[in-house]
Amino acid sequence: MSNLPASRTRPTRRTWLAMGAALALPLPALAATFSEITWLELVPPGWDPAKTLQAQQPDLAGLSDTDPRAEKALEELRRIWDNAPTVPSLAGRMVKLPGYLVPLEEGKYGIREFLLVPYFGACIHTPPPPSNQIVLGRAAKPFKGLRTMDAVWASGRLQIERADSSMGVASYAMQVERVVKYQAS
Repeated sequence: MSNLPASRTRPTRRTWLAMGAALALPLPALAATFSEITWLELVPPGWDPAKTLQAQQPDLAGLSDTDPRAEKALEELRRIWDNAPTVPSLAGRMVKLPGYLVPLEEGKYGIREFLLVPYFGACIHTPPPPSNQIVLGRAAKPFKGLRTMDAVWASGRLQIERADSSMGVASYAMQVERVVKYQAS
């Protein structure tokens, strides 16, 4: 047995009330832990892939699609986009980001892994956007009720992680805690 007085070994009424109040937080108060970000915040200031490509191949205007120089330029642009720079200060942040859903791993229990992209049709049509405009989402628990290209809000911890998929290269990954249909906030 402890030598502490009984008031020290059992929670007091005040402790129980405080614990109850903490558990009764409304959902909007819990959601406030995610800071809303935009897709532009995922791109480092000053990054301009067109300027890089133009510097390497200045005579692109007027080339036909079948010109070998145009094909080389498209390959170079794809390389630049697949290796797009990230914003290191976003690593580890709890964020909420709107986007369109591209399921990667879907089963009878729902979607567990997906790409989040900034515009409708991205990654389904080619070419996919730059890698710093694709977020690989991994949900701890699968979610249902959403389909390919549904507009959603994804909330979770953002990390810098390059990931290849059949739909495109992502420069960011998110450990997703919540995915809901998009509604303007």
